[in-house]
Amino acid sequence: MASIFTQIINGEMPGHFVWKDDVCVAFLTIAPLKPGHTLIVPREEVDSWTDLEPEVMQHLSGVAHAVGRALDKVYEPEKVGLTILGLEVRHVHLHVSCIWKPTDLDFGNADGNASPESVAAEADVVRGALRDLGYEQVVDG
Repeated sequence: MASIFTQIINGEMPGHFVWKDDVCVAFLTIAPLKPGHTLIVPREEVDSWTDLEPEVMQHLSGVAHAVGRALDKVYEPEKVGLTILGLEVRHVHLHVSCIWKPTDLDFGNADGNASPESVAAEADVVRGALRDLGYEQVVDG
């Protein structure tokens, strides 16, 4: 069975996309750590990031960098964090999220009750920042 991320990529489940290209997509998580928490997901369904081709991992990192710049621009956090876990969804994904203190990266604190409307609004903010920074891979909501 396809992962939930593959289902989102294929349009079988809803997703609040901010980026699409031939290699990957980026969309906001439904359980954010902080506003703007974005997932960078390769189109190819691979379980572990160490199994990705180096070029794909490099591309994902570049997209994470772009999203990180956008989050930094609009939310002005202390730092923008980048993590790779993959324990709940067995499809590689990079988390890009604002951090003000170390506990901001504690996934036990994720907001599992974020409304679809609030996630959609945050996606609009991130898209706007990506456009302002000159990225062309930004997609409309």
